[in-house]
Amino acid sequence: MKTIQIKVFGRVQGVGFRYFTAQHAKDNNITGTVQNVDDYVEIYATGENSNLDTFTDKVIRGASPMSRVQSYEINDIPVKQFKQFKTI
Repeated sequence: MKTIQIKVFGRVQGVGFRYFTAQHAKDNNITGTVQNVDDYVEIYATGENSNLDTFTDKVIRGASPMSRVQSYEINDIPVKQFKQFKTI
């Protein structure tokens, strides 16, 4: 079990990206949060390594139809416990 922070830059606000992210988190047994911050979207995700890999790949490469991911940062952080995945 681990937690990662993902910052996603590009056309990711106002285009359904947070909804898309939340759906894929639920599909992959990921808990955490997704929220708009300034000019990027910030995701905190906790789960098993293989589930996090699948989730991250889908969010970054298979982004929602209207979004355009230009760049992203992924950082391992101390494990955070979340009850579910929430859009903030």
